[in-house]
Amino acid sequence: MKKFLLLFLSLTLASAQAQDLQSPAEFLGYELGTKFTPHHRVMDYFEHVAQAEPARVQLKQYGETYEGRPLVIATLSTSENMRNLEAIRSEHLKSLEGSGQADKAVVWLSYNVHGNESVSTEASMETIYLLLTEKSNYLDNTVVHIDPCINPDGRDRYVNFYKQFRNTPYNVDPNSKEHHEGWLSGRANHYMFDLNRDWAWLTQVESQQRLKAYNRWMPHIHVDFHEQGVDAPYYFAPAAEPYHEVITPFQRDFQGTIGKNHARYFDANGWFYFTREVFDLFYPSYGDTYPTYNGAIGMTYEQGGSGRAGLAVLNSNGDTLSLKDRIAHHRTTGLSTVEVAASNHTQLNEEFRKFYGQSKPYENKTYVLNGNDDQIAALAQLLQAHEIEFGQGRSGSIRGFNYRTGSSGNQTVSSKSLVVPGNQTKSTLVKVLFEPDAKLVDSLTYDITAWSLPYAYGLEAMVTESRIAMDTYSPDASTSSAITAGAYAYLGDWNSMKDARFLSSILQQGIRVRRALAPFDLEGNQWERGTLIITRSDNARVENFEAILSAAVQEHEKPLTSVSTGLVNGGKDFGSRYVQMIPDTKIAVLTGDPTSTLRFGEVWHFFEQQLKYPVSVLDASYIDRVSLDDYDVLILPDGWGYRGFLNEGRKKAMVEWVRKGGRLIAMGGSLSALGGEGGFGISATEGSPNDGDPLQSFEASRRDRISSAITGAIFKAKVDPTHPLAFGYGSDYFTLKVNGGGFAYLKGGSNVVTLGKSPKPVAGFAGSRALTQLPESLIFGMEYSGRGSVVYFADNPLFRGFWEGGKLFFANALFMVD
Repeated sequence: MKKFLLLFLSLTLASAQAQDLQSPAEFLGYELGTKFTPHHRVMDYFEHVAQAEPARVQLKQYGETYEGRPLVIATLSTSENMRNLEAIRSEHLKSLEGSGQADKAVVWLSYNVHGNESVSTEASMETIYLLLTEKSNYLDNTVVHIDPCINPDGRDRYVNFYKQFRNTPYNVDPNSKEHHEGWLSGRANHYMFDLNRDWAWLTQVESQQRLKAYNRWMPHIHVDFHEQGVDAPYYFAPAAEPYHEVITPFQRDFQGTIGKNHARYFDANGWFYFTREVFDLFYPSYGDTYPTYNGAIGMTYEQGGSGRAGLAVLNSNGDTLSLKDRIAHHRTTGLSTVEVAASNHTQLNEEFRKFYGQSKPYENKTYVLNGNDDQIAALAQLLQAHEIEFGQGRSGSIRGFNYRTGSSGNQTVSSKSLVVPGNQTKSTLVKVLFEPDAKLVDSLTYDITAWSLPYAYGLEAMVTESRIAMDTYSPDASTSSAITAGAYAYLGDWNSMKDARFLSSILQQGIRVRRALAPFDLEGNQWERGTLIITRSDNARVENFEAILSAAVQEHEKPLTSVSTGLVNGGKDFGSRYVQMIPDTKIAVLTGDPTSTLRFGEVWHFFEQQLKYPVSVLDASYIDRVSLDDYDVLILPDGWGYRGFLNEGRKKAMVEWVRKGGRLIAMGGSLSALGGEGGFGISATEGSPNDGDPLQSFEASRRDRISSAITGAIFKAKVDPTHPLAFGYGSDYFTLKVNGGGFAYLKGGSNVVTLGKSPKPVAGFAGSRALTQLPESLIFGMEYSGRGSVVYFADNPLFRGFWEGGKLFFANALFMVD
C-alpha cells in the first residue's frame, strides 16, 4: 500500500508539472511572430520547459560565446527514456564499433547558425513545446536534441538592429530601413566568422564547444535550419549534386524519405518548396556535410526570408512573407523530421551500425605527414578535437602518392612523422579531410572544392595503400623553461605561428628583439633567415629580463639557444646591418565598407585570438579624420568596394603615408584599386576575353560562366625564401585561390610567391578561361615606395582561419619586412 501511495504521489506531481508547461506565447506574453525574441528570453523559455518537464527534458549548457552568451542543448524524450538516457547513449555509441543493440533514433536539430536568419530560434521554442504536447508520441522511439541558437552573438546583433529601426508595428515595404542591415550584419559571430563553414576547422569557440557535445551523441539525423532570399520558397532535402563519393546509398535515399514526408505537409497547406537545387553535399565544414561524413543524415533546411524579411516583407511577386509564415514552415519540417525518425528508428540504427561496421575501400590507406614540428602539433590538436585516431611513426620508408610532387615515390618515416590510419572509427571523415583531391562530379558547387589538410598546414605528406605501424603520439617535450644566465644572446628559430606568438608576447613586455636577414653559423649550429636574436645588451634596461624571457619560453614552449658571442663562424655578425632590430610596431586595420565582414573578421581574429598582438580597428566612416602617422602598419582586408572608397584624395593620402615610412598590407580586392595613375605598381593580368559562345542555349550559359571561375582550388606556387616576407618557408607553397583573375609580376618590386607559366590546380576546380589569367601571376609580393613599403596578398593567407600554412606570411609582413 505504501509503494502504491508513493507511485500515485509521483504520478500526480508529474502531471501537475506537465500542466504547468506553458506555450511560448503564454510564457513570453506575446504570440510568436509578432516580435523577435532576444536570446536571454529564449534561454528563459527553455529553462522554463526544463523546470516544468524535468522527467522529459534535460537542459545543459555546453559553452558560451565570445561575448559571454550561453550555448545550450535541450535533450528530450519520454520519461522512461530519459531515466535510461545514459544507457541509451552508451548503447548507441556501440554502433560506432559496428555492434550493440541500440533501438532509439537520435535526432539533433540546430537552429540559427547565421544570426540574422532569425526565424529558426523562434521556431525552436514552438517545436520543443509541440514535441512535449501534441506530438509527444514521436518521442517513444527517439531522443531529440535541440540547440535553439548556435550563434547567439549574431542573433542578438540582428534582433537589436531590428528593434532600433523597424517601423511601428512594421513596414512591409522592402525599401524601408528595417529591411536593410548595415555593414556589420547579424549573420556572423563576434569575430565575423561564418559558423556554418567552421564545423571541420574549429577556429571559433562556438564550434569547438559544440563539437564536444556533438561527439558525445553522434546522432542519426542532423538538421541545420537556415534562411535564404525573400523571393525563394522553402528548400529541403534531397540535396543537389555534387554529393561526395563517400556518401552512402542509404544516406542519399533517406534524404528522399524525409523530403517526401515534408512535401506531404507542404502540399496540404499549399506551400511552395524545392529540392535537389543549389545546396550540395561536398564541402566538409557545413552543418549538413560534417554530420553526413560522420554517418548521419545531414540536411540543410532553407526558409525564404533572412535579414531582409523582418516581421513581414513584400516579395517580388507582391506577396507578403511574414515571420509567422516562416515559423510555421520551420516548425513543420522540424516536427516532420522527428516523425520520420520515430517511424524508421530500427532502420536508422541498422544503417548507422553498417556505416561504421562495414569495411570501406579507403580504410587501408594511411596518411603520413612530415615537416615543421609546430605545424605537426597544430594538426594533431585539430585531430584530437575531432576524435580522429593518429600516432607517430616508426623508422622506415614507405611508398605512395606524394602530395608535394603530385606523383608516386618514397618517403622516410620517423618518430617525428604524424601517422593517420584510414582504418579507424572515423575513417570516412579522415578520407574526406585528407584526400589529395576530392572527386568532383559537378563543377557547379556552393563553396570551395579543395581543402586537403596536408596542403592547408603546409606539410610534406604521402598517402600509401597499406597500413603501417605507429606508436602513441608524443609531442617533443625537450623544451626547457630555463635559460643560461649571463649569456651574450639567446637565439630562436622562426618558422611557425608558435614562434610568432612568442615574439608577440615578449615584444609587448618590452623585450627588444633582432631578426637575422641572412643565415649564419654559430657555436656548432646553423641558423636560418628570420632567426630571432635577443641580446643582453639590447635589454640592459629591462628589469627582470631573464625572468621575463624564461616565463615566455615556458608559456609558449619555445626553446631558445644561449650563445656566448656575437662573432659568427659563418654569415653575418650580430652587429651587421643584416641583423636588424624589430621595431615597436603600431598596427591598424580598416573595417566597415569597403571591406568584407568575413575577411575583416579573419584579420581581427588573427590578432586577438591567434597572434595575441594589439591592433587598432579603424572604421572607413571616419578614416579621413584619422592621422595615419600614428600607425606603422595599415591593413586593408579583402573587399568589393575599394574602387569607390579609394578616391583620388584617399589614394593620394595613403601613397604619401607610405612614402613617409608607413607599411601598407593590401589583401584581395584592395589590390586593383591601389594600382593605376597616382597609385602603386600593382596591376591585373590580362587573359583571354570572356566572350563564350554567342549562340549557346540559356541552360548552357550558366555552365559556361563557371569556366571563368575558380571555386576554391589549390595551386602549387614558387617561393623566394630569401625574401623577408617568406622567412620560415621553403621553395614552394600551396595557395588556395577562391576566385578568378590574377595580378602581373611587380616590375619595381619583389615577386615573393608566384605562379609559373602553366599553372594547374593540384586540387579543386578552376575554369579553363580563369586559368588563362594565371600564368606568371603574383600571389604575394612587396614593393618599396619612398621610405615605406606595400605588401600585396593577392590570395588570402588567413582564409577562414584554417589555412595554417599561410599564417606565417602574414606574421612576416608585420615583423620581418621593412
